[in-house]
Amino acid sequence: MKKNTLLLFFVLNVSALLCAQTIKTDASLLKLKAPDTVKAEFITTKGNFTVEVYRNWSPLGAGRFYQLVKSGYYNNTIIFRVVKDYLVQFGVSEDKPKNIFWQGKNLKDEPVVGSNTAGTLCFSRGAPGTRKTSIFINLRDNLTYDTMTVAGVKGFVPFARITGGMEVVKSFFSDYGNDTMKSADTIYFKGNAWMNKKFPGLDMIKEVRILK
Repeated sequence: MKKNTLLLFFVLNVSALLCAQTIKTDASLLKLKAPDTVKAEFITTKGNFTVEVYRNWSPLGAGRFYQLVKSGYYNNTIIFRVVKDYLVQFGVSEDKPKNIFWQGKNLKDEPVVGSNTAGTLCFSRGAPGTRKTSIFINLRDNLTYDTMTVAGVKGFVPFARITGGMEVVKSFFSDYGNDTMKSADTIYFKGNAWMNKKFPGLDMIKEVRILK
């Protein structure tokens, strides 16, 4: 019994140290500002696609995406919502220390500069100042998103566009449509395995990396 207690104490302490280190590392990334333009590659279960980020479209959104990619936030994340010929959504990590840190770092709202054309990326949001980590990709021209008012905030703000591999994005598993939305947040608490068991077939982002 004493041996098991000591082992548990050791495991808990190691976990606490790793969590503290993750939060410290990610906190340092808040100082990073995205370049005027930057390219990133997404490695997924269906293949790769690339995006180009534009700071002049959304200084805060571009900066947050750059910070999250640098932190590894999107590595091993489920593409939890795919509505055919409409949009793709991801951005719920099962890495608890990272979620603890980034979920408390909401972005202020910004005006729409770019347009929600096919292949553009936006942070999702609800009420004012609620952009965090979740991102959607427009699979078609959703121009009403430029001016649509939701919860008193006008428009969804593009910060990047796909420059290669749009066919990969369009091929993500889409049979569930919007049925996964209510379950997506459970990834925070139960992990990817739970989501994959409930909704088998969903694709994943294996890694996102900044291209030089």
